[in-house]
Amino acid sequence: MSELNTAALKETLKKQIVQYLNLLDIKPEDIRDDEPLFGGDLGLDSIDSLELVVLLEREYGIKINNPAEGRKILVDVNRMAEFITGHQKQDA
Repeated sequence: MSELNTAALKETLKKQIVQYLNLLDIKPEDIRDDEPLFGGDLGLDSIDSLELVVLLEREYGIKINNPAEGRKILVDVNRMAEFITGHQKQDA
């Protein structure tokens, strides 16, 4: 995936995170690519992690069945984008 497409994917992910998690006080542009999704300023919790897993399945066809795998993926927007990109290459 080109750098431009990766940037577009990250912007889309930020919008989806705000939408799926109903983050009323946060705009997509407020989320940094390297900002921790959990334990940081976003204040996400375990329920939010389930919603992010649903987001990945609905929007990108990625199923995460192993919680340990989810913890490695749902680190920040950068890591989510890398995982989605890698998953799409495997399916291609």
